[in-house]
Amino acid sequence: MAANTDEGRGLLISFEGSEGSGKTTQISLLMDQFEKLGHEVIVTREPGGTEIGEEIRHLLKHGDAGDGMCPEAELLLFAASRAQLVREVILPALEEGKIILCDRYLDSTTVYQGVARQLSEDPVTYINEFAVGNLMPDLTIVLDVPAEVGLSRIKHRATGIPDRMERENIEFYDAVREGYLLLVKSLPDRFSVFDGTKEVDEISKLVWEEVTRRFFDDE
Repeated sequence: MAANTDEGRGLLISFEGSEGSGKTTQISLLMDQFEKLGHEVIVTREPGGTEIGEEIRHLLKHGDAGDGMCPEAELLLFAASRAQLVREVILPALEEGKIILCDRYLDSTTVYQGVARQLSEDPVTYINEFAVGNLMPDLTIVLDVPAEVGLSRIKHRATGIPDRMERENIEFYDAVREGYLLLVKSLPDRFSVFDGTKEVDEISKLVWEEVTRRFFDDE
């Protein structure tokens, strides 16, 4: 299989959705599919993915100081982590022809800080664009689950205490879900949405079909 992208350039696919939507699982399965075909894959997460980004991640998600964080500071910290990730990891990997699977990207900021935190659209858009330097995903996969499903999955995880974002209430996650669905409708060429309540293997099959349809030629 050969990717239908600019000659020599890799492929950037981001995964979005609320907490508990199944992004991590589907990223892992898609990575396996690519690697079986001989592609080199890099998986990133946001916030994080670099030494600077992981420090920011701790503050945003686990640090005690984060409990009093205002939405504006939250927006800027997510953008700072993303700016470092793009320049340190993603851009060099794309230039080397690698496939990058992002566990969240700029659309998370649009939805979480712009919609759910109710920050004004113009500064969110400007800061997003400044952070990524116009580097947009070739495809964004949204895993859609009702807020109550996502929160139930978080509650039953065996990974310890929920982080600051996971402790938000159901109204917050209703807003997150609606924000993603609005993005899907407004940018159908970049987004594909999948029902995250389906069986894991069924979702993986549908995601792979969409990726191959969009980007690969049979060899």
